[in-house]
Amino acid sequence: MRIMRGRFAPSPTGEIHLGNVWTALLAWLQVRSAGGIMVLRMEDLDPERSRQSYADRLMADMQWLGLDWDEGPDIGGPYAPYCQGQRRELYQAALERLEAAGMVYPCYCTRAELAASAPHAGETERVYPGVCRQRKLDNAFKAARRPALRLAVPPGQYSFTDVQAGFVSQDLSQEVGDFVIRRSDGVHAYQLAVVVDDAAMDITHVLRGYDLLSSTPRQLLLYRLLGQRAPVFTHVPLLIAPDGHRLSKRQQALSIAALRAQGVTAEAIIGYLAFKANLIDVPQPVRAAELIPSFDMTKLQADSVIIDSREICR
Repeated sequence: MRIMRGRFAPSPTGEIHLGNVWTALLAWLQVRSAGGIMVLRMEDLDPERSRQSYADRLMADMQWLGLDWDEGPDIGGPYAPYCQGQRRELYQAALERLEAAGMVYPCYCTRAELAASAPHAGETERVYPGVCRQRKLDNAFKAARRPALRLAVPPGQYSFTDVQAGFVSQDLSQEVGDFVIRRSDGVHAYQLAVVVDDAAMDITHVLRGYDLLSSTPRQLLLYRLLGQRAPVFTHVPLLIAPDGHRLSKRQQALSIAALRAQGVTAEAIIGYLAFKANLIDVPQPVRAAELIPSFDMTKLQADSVIIDSREICR
């Protein structure tokens, strides 16, 4: 029986907030309660937004909260490096395998052209119409534009059973269309990078936010095309502010750094999130390690979780 290998894979593009810690805590508890191995990976693919200072602060905040890891950028491990920015050759090798199989084509659509076909307010996401799949272009046109690369999605349903969300099925060709696996600026897309990394690092369980549920069938297709075994997925409910908005790094008041500056303890933050996860009956200070013996994923509610930092014990 394989030992559980889970991961927390944040993007170092800002200070972490309660929403990030929510998924980190649950992923950490899932792994620690099973006696598994926890991996920390920095998803710093975007060179314009990622900063080493954010990565350093993130790791310091995680350690302060009592959420440790067994492999990561600072301590290494058997699957190093643990920063995506240092793993680009692996993504390129996977891309070339897909190209050799005839599954990839260049897309010369501009942002303006894609925006023109984007959904209006209230509409669901439109399927990429496949403009460039059969597009015949002369060399002058090609020289004037830098193409993205898209995966030619074959027809068919891609299904899986999520630990939290249940059965999920999606017809990618009809509901998503051919999706980008390398941007026009040469940066490999998240969908490709995350599959390559999770497969290469032998990740058996992925716990992340519900907002990524709809992207999972795309990743399942890539796992299949690359001949890799997909992990077990758990998509947990998101934390939302009292006004209904999803938490983001722009909300500085909910960052761990801001809460620390206000005198909030690590145990108070962990206890508040544990209460919201129905792991304890009242919001009270608790160490993350104390939650391991009684961790139960089935106690999580299905809907988004409303939080208010003013409720955290100080």
